[in-house]
Amino acid sequence: MARIICIDYGGKRTGLAVTDPLKIIATALTTVATKELIPFLQKYFLKEEVELILIGEPLNLDDTPTHATPLVYAAIKQLQKQFPSIPIKTIDERFTSKMASRAMVEMGMKKKDRQKKENIDQIAAAIMLQDYLKSLE
Repeated sequence: MARIICIDYGGKRTGLAVTDPLKIIATALTTVATKELIPFLQKYFLKEEVELILIGEPLNLDDTPTHATPLVYAAIKQLQKQFPSIPIKTIDERFTSKMASRAMVEMGMKKKDRQKKENIDQIAAAIMLQDYLKSLE
């Protein structure tokens, strides 16, 4: 069965999360340098079947674009070009970084580990993906 992958796209780093093959649980996968995203996904898609790419859409509270929105839209075009057979959907990413920080505290993660932005990025991607899975129920 195919998985769903979720991308928390950033200018420097990109967090990734993935579902299990049954699409029940979202798990943080990794954080990669943004310039390495496409090569990472190419390798990943050779090993795992992926049926959908979700990517966080940065919006302000009033639904207007943020400074990062054009970067995400450019990334979507690049992903569509590289992986034309895999559909891409956007998902609201508002508050996911704050939720990720709170989740790390609740998990008892050490302060040093909570300060690593790569941990926040991949947990934020997992939160977005879990929200998407809940919306399917």
